[in-house]
Amino acid sequence: MKGFFITFEGTDGSGKSTQLRLLTQSLNSLGYSVTVTREPGGCRLSEQMRDIVLSAQNSELCPLSELLLYQAARAQHVTQVIRPALERGHIVICDRYTHSTEAYQGCARGLDEELVRSLNAVAAQGVLPDLTVMLLVPPELSFNRKGGADEQDRMEQAGADFHRAVYEGYCRMAQRDDSIFALDTSGLKKQQTASVILKEVLQRLKDSGKAE
Repeated sequence: MKGFFITFEGTDGSGKSTQLRLLTQSLNSLGYSVTVTREPGGCRLSEQMRDIVLSAQNSELCPLSELLLYQAARAQHVTQVIRPALERGHIVICDRYTHSTEAYQGCARGLDEELVRSLNAVAAQGVLPDLTVMLLVPPELSFNRKGGADEQDRMEQAGADFHRAVYEGYCRMAQRDDSIFALDTSGLKKQQTASVILKEVLQRLKDSGKAE
C-alpha cells in the first residue's frame, strides 16, 4: 500500500491519546496527509460495537463474546477506513489495534493467545502496522494520572490485577516485535515524549521511502 500505518498502544491513562494528537499536529504541519482513527470504532458500525463492548451495563459479556465483537469491529474498520486511507497514500494513525487485543483479551482475559492472534489476522485482512508506538506506563501510575478508572467504562473497571496483566503483556510484545517502538514515559514530560516519538516516526518514514 502507498500509505504508512502507525498505531498507538498502552495501558489506560498512559497518555497515548495525547501523544497521538501531538504527533498528528506535527505531521500535518510538515505537510503530510493524516487520517486519525481509533479502535474499537472508527466508522458507524464499529462505533456501535464499541458502545456494546465498553458499556459498564454489559457486565455479563463473556470474554469470547468480547473478543469476537472487537474483531467484528476491526474487520469493518479496516474495510471502510484504514485500507482506503492507506491506498490514498495517507499516514493512518490509529488509537489501539491488534496489540491491544493480544494484551487485553489474550494476556489479561486468559483466552488462548494463538486463537487471539489468528482472529487478529483474519480481521486485519493483511493490514498490519508499519510502526507501533507503545507507551509503557505501569497501570498504578497511569490510573493515578487520570484520576482513577472511569465508572462508565467496563474495561477500566476490570480491576488492578487485570490491568497489571495487560501491562506485562505489552512488555513481552515489545521485546519480540521489531515494528514496536516502546517508550517508558513515566519520567518524561509531555513535550519531551512527543519529541522522541516524532523523531522516531520521521526516521521510519525516511527508511520506508515515504518522507516528505
